[in-house]
Amino acid sequence: MTTPPNALPESQIPSQPVAAVQRPAAQLLYWSVRRELWENRSIYVAPLVAAVLAMLGFFVGLTQFSRTHRMTSADPAHQFLMLVMPYGHTAWLLLITAFIVGVFYSLDALHGERRDRSILFWKSLPVSDLTTVISKAAIPLVVLPILVVVITAVTNLVMILLNTAGLLLSGLNPIALWRQVPLFQMELVLIYGVTVLALGQAPLYAWLLMVSAWARRTVFLWAVLPLLAISVAEKLVFNTTHFLSMLSDRLIGGSTDAFSFITPSGAPVDPHFIPLSQITPGKFFGNPDLWIGLAFAALFLTAAVRLRRYREPI
Repeated sequence: MTTPPNALPESQIPSQPVAAVQRPAAQLLYWSVRRELWENRSIYVAPLVAAVLAMLGFFVGLTQFSRTHRMTSADPAHQFLMLVMPYGHTAWLLLITAFIVGVFYSLDALHGERRDRSILFWKSLPVSDLTTVISKAAIPLVVLPILVVVITAVTNLVMILLNTAGLLLSGLNPIALWRQVPLFQMELVLIYGVTVLALGQAPLYAWLLMVSAWARRTVFLWAVLPLLAISVAEKLVFNTTHFLSMLSDRLIGGSTDAFSFITPSGAPVDPHFIPLSQITPGKFFGNPDLWIGLAFAALFLTAAVRLRRYREPI
């Protein structure tokens, strides 16, 4: 029996099929996150729509802003707040939008694939349950915060350019505007703020993912009712609201520890503009509640991984 001329020696024959070759975990995680973005366009569409609405509102009020800027104010602090307020409104609008998107995405992330039975297809791929759950948790904890920072920076830049054009058309010098609006400082505070929110809200998103992996229907009720039941039971039995206070602190991401809202002179800090001097990262990262919350987040994500491993399509 003759050997074909293009045959490989036995030593060069692959020991396993190409399809069975293990891919790097980072590569699998990257493409899993890309898959979430492909399947859930609201992740980036909703913040973009919020940014467009913010710019439209700013454009409509541009004439009024030019009139306000033309007038001299007896209170320079008030005039400064009037200048930076539209930019602060944009950041807050995007943060709230990202939070709403993150909550509803987490509620449907693991439940939806069981509902439409696509879990059977995804489990046939060489992607572990751990990688899948981490990729889904990365959307509200990593992807959405990055989108908020980037979209806010671009939106604020467009807004100040529109403001500059409005002042030029009104015959005013826009140099004072660029000096008074600290865009760079606001972006640094925003980066710090979204980091604080992501770390503080991690237990909340992890809880929602765990419920999404467990519940067969009415995921929202299963996610909310136990928390309300514990709060009501604590109030009735002990007449305290510690659990409700903890939930409220998780919703705002521990911002009361991350920022000082009182200046050294005793004046309150307006939330539309928080200067860099008012951030308190030492107090935030030194709070045991943060690390306890992250430990619970890891516990909830571990439970979500195990639930996905054994759950069947609905």
